[in-house]
Amino acid sequence: MSRIIAITNQKGGVGKTTTTVNLAASLVATKRRVLLIDLDPQGNATMGSGVDKNGLELTCCDVLLGDASAAEVMIYQEHIGYSLLPSNADLTTAEVELINLDGRESRLAKALQVIENQFDYILIDCPPTLNMLTVNALVAAEGVIIPMQCEYYALEGLSALIATIEQVRETANPRLSIEGLLRTMFDPRNNLSNEVSAQLISHFGDKVYRTVVPRNVRLAEAPSHGLPAIQYDKTSRGALAYLALAGEILRRESKAAEVA
Repeated sequence: MSRIIAITNQKGGVGKTTTTVNLAASLVATKRRVLLIDLDPQGNATMGSGVDKNGLELTCCDVLLGDASAAEVMIYQEHIGYSLLPSNADLTTAEVELINLDGRESRLAKALQVIENQFDYILIDCPPTLNMLTVNALVAAEGVIIPMQCEYYALEGLSALIATIEQVRETANPRLSIEGLLRTMFDPRNNLSNEVSAQLISHFGDKVYRTVVPRNVRLAEAPSHGLPAIQYDKTSRGALAYLALAGEILRRESKAAEVA
């Protein structure tokens, strides 16, 4: 059974795409079969996976509108090791047209049913807004990872996101739950970062991953080379942090399986 995880935060610039790409590559390093879905019209996860978003014939837009199957759109990136459902600005069209379609919230979930057994993990990079694309990701997923910067405004938007997750769980996807909160771009020398981090742990407890992703130049440089950090510089602190996160996710999962 594949695990479908949406990686989302309606606040931009929190390391959402960085997390999706690098976690996907780190799970591949643990011999898992991974599909990365770029559901953001900016197409950053597509570019960060070494695919030219402007040269695409088919994208997630075609999948959501029913013009192509996920298998037809999927690209296997051999040098990275995961498959990709790519995106570009065309996805903005899908967002507008979805509003008039039947079953608009579950178009992605239905498209994935045909291929999900080919993968151990399907990671969805969501846009930085709570729109119909994000709702499609939440209806398709069973878990949500929320990347967060430990800064002043971080907690403010979190309550709106949690309310949306609750709403989707109650109305469309009862299996949806928060997988974990990931502290990104973390600077332990910053008092505010430490304060916000402590608040997160006090409020969410074990839901906060023990792994912390530091501010790291290599993580920032890697996308311009179309590579995850683990392939750009596998010894960098950023690459090691995402490998640790993959390990933590796998350990949590095996513990949950033992309990079940």
